[in-house]
Amino acid sequence: MNQLYRTIGRKLLFGLDAERAHGLSIAGLKSGVPLCPPPVAEARLRVDIAGLSFPNPLGMAAGYDKNAEVPDALLKLGFGFAEVGTVTPKPQAGNPKPRIFRLVEDEAIVNRLGFNNEGHAAALTKLRDRKGGGIVGVNIGANKDSADRVGDYVLGVERFRDFASYLTVNISSPNTPGLRDLQARASLEELLGAVAAARGDRATPIFLKIAPDLGDADLEDIAETVAANGIDGIIVSNTTLSRDGLTSRLAQESGGVSGRPLFARSTIMLARMRRLVGPHLPLIGVGGIDTAEAALEKIRAGADLVQVYTGMVYAGPTLPGEILRGISRFAAAQGLASLRDIRDSRTDHWAGQAV
Repeated sequence: MNQLYRTIGRKLLFGLDAERAHGLSIAGLKSGVPLCPPPVAEARLRVDIAGLSFPNPLGMAAGYDKNAEVPDALLKLGFGFAEVGTVTPKPQAGNPKPRIFRLVEDEAIVNRLGFNNEGHAAALTKLRDRKGGGIVGVNIGANKDSADRVGDYVLGVERFRDFASYLTVNISSPNTPGLRDLQARASLEELLGAVAAARGDRATPIFLKIAPDLGDADLEDIAETVAANGIDGIIVSNTTLSRDGLTSRLAQESGGVSGRPLFARSTIMLARMRRLVGPHLPLIGVGGIDTAEAALEKIRAGADLVQVYTGMVYAGPTLPGEILRGISRFAAAQGLASLRDIRDSRTDHWAGQAV
């Protein structure tokens, strides 16, 4: 089926505007038509972190299902977890269109969406009405015109803490002016202190999603601030502003780059963060994963879990199953009892690479 998608389905979808094609893919998942058989669950692929038991390490990253329309359909594709959002307190249209660009030659995407979503109330209704189980995280953000961005994140925690398996504090999108400034130490201390207090005595894990365009001093500040505020894990990383190595004529469109060119940069950041936080804090690796080997390399670099998104654009809905079957074959061939057996085995290699 993957070959069918690559030869026919992708050609048809790529003939459409990227945002319209995205909408059609959501509609396809909402239809309930089975797109592919999910892989068989295996005990050796299970990952237990932050008080949650993930059936496998592969998740759908935030940005695809912004309004919590299809988390259960995504889980049926084989994902061990799905992250919806980014959701902001008030609905917002995002940036002017066109705002998504396929860099086909680079197997990448540039987007400058700007947290377009239907707001907290709409997503909360859908999550309350879910019938299925499974791990579904909610990625929360701040409105572009907000006078109190910290307050927006606090609202997100308060509203979704009882309906999300975990919450992700997203301060790393490059498409909301000034948002990445919240990664600076003083701002981050205020923000993480506030969201930790808003969680109260709930057990809902809170993760922090960071950018791949940070220096070593920034990573050190983030690691220390996360530890000081009891944050449960870090997602590395969001899209990059770097254009290094891109060949597409659309590469200079403004926005964040995702997909295959992000793999090295995001993996270096992941490994450096693993060295800073030590072996116990959960890390989720994101950026450029489109094969089983890429997913395994993120784990070797220090990830407990991994997420994909842009890879699905180029490989289609069978990608989760293909990645998981590849990981399973590797684990069986190596006699692994758990993927933890290879985690951090190449952390030093990646952390020492130049960005």
